[in-house]
Amino acid sequence: MRLSKQAMGALMMALQKSLMEQSDIIPVLENFNFLINSDDPDELIVENPPVISFDNVTVDETPSLNGD
Repeated sequence: MRLSKQAMGALMMALQKSLMEQSDIIPVLENFNFLINSDDPDELIVENPPVISFDNVTVDETPSLNGD
C-alpha cells in the first residue's frame, strides 16, 4: 500500500497546520481516518483531512483523487 496524492496532501496540510499553530502534529496524524482508494486499491486516502484557517479564511482542499 502507498499514500495517494490526496493523502500526501493531507499529510502536508497537517504539517503546515502544526507549524502555523506551533502545535504538535501527532494528534492530527493519530486522528486520520484512512480508506482504500476505490480507483486504485493499492492507495490509501484520508477521509478527514485537516482544515487550516487564517485571517477569517478557511482552506480545506487537498488534491482530488484523480490528481486534478
